[in-house]
Amino acid sequence: MNNDAVPDFFRRLWRLPTAPARLGRRSTLDVETVVASAVRLADEGGLEAATLPKVAKELDVTPMSLYRYVGSKQELLQLMLDAASPPRTPAAEPSGWREGMRLWASDLWELYTDRPWIPRVPIYRSPSGPNQIAWLERGFAQLADTGLDWGDKLMVLTLLTGFVRHSALLAQDLEEGRSDHSETEDKDGYARALRALVTPEHYPHTAEMLASAALLPSDEPAGAAVRADFDAGLELVLDGLAHQLPEDA
Repeated sequence: MNNDAVPDFFRRLWRLPTAPARLGRRSTLDVETVVASAVRLADEGGLEAATLPKVAKELDVTPMSLYRYVGSKQELLQLMLDAASPPRTPAAEPSGWREGMRLWASDLWELYTDRPWIPRVPIYRSPSGPNQIAWLERGFAQLADTGLDWGDKLMVLTLLTGFVRHSALLAQDLEEGRSDHSETEDKDGYARALRALVTPEHYPHTAEMLASAALLPSDEPAGAAVRADFDAGLELVLDGLAHQLPEDA
């Protein structure tokens, strides 16, 4: 491979060899060290704990010195995202595209649950790093026998990724909002207030929903209820996909 044809960002992302500096003392840092430190800070304190100044302080260097290894703050985030997203292999071979995509999405959900800062990384570009490409490859493998063309396969993976990412962020935001109140108090107060304000004359469908059992408190732990909502939503997405596939897929 001609490394000269690969842009610097991709060289760092894929850990390709780079030309050493010709002058000055040889640095003790490298891309791997900088990114590993940033990921560790994010795991401990969230995305806001892994800024360039904080990473530099952790490594006892100046923030400006890091630009040699990460290019920019946006690039650091992309390097962190890929490094923190190792591919996961199913314990057993899925039986069919639906089970395969269900496991794919569930494993992505687990990744976002284990490292909640990952879905908060702004999306600056399409998947580019080796770990992201490995996730893409696994998804393509599950769709290989569906009869979908490449554009449709990309659309499926984009849709599922967006669903998982949004679900994870929503779960995080709701958890933060409940930090000072119990889930039962939140749902009870929400339902009571809306029942007093939402009248059947102006909002007939919403009023009917509020009168139903949809907002009754659940006996399930909050985490279990969130996962159940995710699983139910995922099945709806897969149902929609099933209607687009040939009958023999």
